[in-house]
Amino acid sequence: MKKSFLKYGFFLIFLLLNGCILTGNRPPQSKPQVINDYPTQTRVEFVLQCIEKEGGLRYETLYPCICSIDKIASQMSHDEYDQALTFTFMRRTPGENGGIFRDPEHAKQLRKKLKDAKKFADNRCFVRP
Repeated sequence: MKKSFLKYGFFLIFLLLNGCILTGNRPPQSKPQVINDYPTQTRVEFVLQCIEKEGGLRYETLYPCICSIDKIASQMSHDEYDQALTFTFMRRTPGENGGIFRDPEHAKQLRKKLKDAKKFADNRCFVRP
């Protein structure tokens, strides 16, 4: 009885140690990349504006508009998108007050990045005749 108990005990210890060794050599898990850092409100606002621009709520406009914001999100972070929208909307402010939004090089770069991201999304999501 003692022999079988020792035999199974050693076997159990062997299995436990073997399992610890096998699981201990794994490379550390990297953090998953955040793909969806855009808030829901931003996505919904974009989709509603896109649907309005494309001629109203129909399946033919809904899906491409949803696709567009996903493609834009793959091209720029939410902070860049938010700043680019602000610079785009506010650059039409007349006079010196609008200069803050029109003139800085950073504003021009972000507006161009947004324009390029929208063009990328348009080419990927919309079927144009």
